[in-house]
Amino acid sequence: MAFTKTTEQASKYEHLEKMSVQELLININQEDKIVPNAVEKALPQIENLVAQIIPKMKLGGRLFYIGAGTSGRLGVLDASECPPTFGVPFDLVVGIIAGGDTAIRKAVENAEDNNTQAWKDLQEYHINKNDVVVGIAASGTTPYVIAGLEECNKNNIITGSISCNAESPLSQTAQFPIDVVVGPEFVTGSSRMKAGTAQKLVLNMITTATMIQLGKVKGNKMVDMQLSNTKLVDRGVKMIMGEISVSYEEAAALLKEHGSVRKAVEFFNK
Repeated sequence: MAFTKTTEQASKYEHLEKMSVQELLININQEDKIVPNAVEKALPQIENLVAQIIPKMKLGGRLFYIGAGTSGRLGVLDASECPPTFGVPFDLVVGIIAGGDTAIRKAVENAEDNNTQAWKDLQEYHINKNDVVVGIAASGTTPYVIAGLEECNKNNIITGSISCNAESPLSQTAQFPIDVVVGPEFVTGSSRMKAGTAQKLVLNMITTATMIQLGKVKGNKMVDMQLSNTKLVDRGVKMIMGEISVSYEEAAALLKEHGSVRKAVEFFNK
């Protein structure tokens, strides 16, 4: 199949500046509705990648995301949400963005075109064959990401990818590619829109499914979440009350003593 950069094809919408606010919002919403169906079509690919990540993590491996621009920021976002949500170490899921942390807030010139830096960035974490590296690039053509995966392949490290173009160079490089083809963007080439939404949905699926399989969720509750604010402490207390027959005050005392919902419930049930 010939590769075409569908995220940058001409949009069917022209002269957006002539639309009213209502027309703009309605049409953006119509385009956004395409995303879940595109993700659904990619479910077998997502499953294949998750099936590689789980056993590697059981061996002590980690999950790395590498990307540039919006794609890189989404990887950093998903990685940063795992410790508070699932109570895992901050370095179990790692997001690396071309240009470093500066690029999270502002563009770093030519960072995504550097075809040697990704491997250098990964080596700072002592990357090894127990790890999995997932490249994220809406177009599937980002040199930083492709070159990073190529080096991983050479070093027997499992690679995956998330792209919004079928049969892109990135997809052809990754061992376990995920193609979520959402079509042209409402604003041509603005991959922070449908492509960004699709990537976030896939990232949610990857880490959530993985963490559930690793035992970080009980029932449908985040029993290992970090109790980093009053709202989460209150949520933890109510989770304990839902698991065992105690008052709010008793649950709060158990949570304070043991530090997590899981440990509090396990102690009570001894």
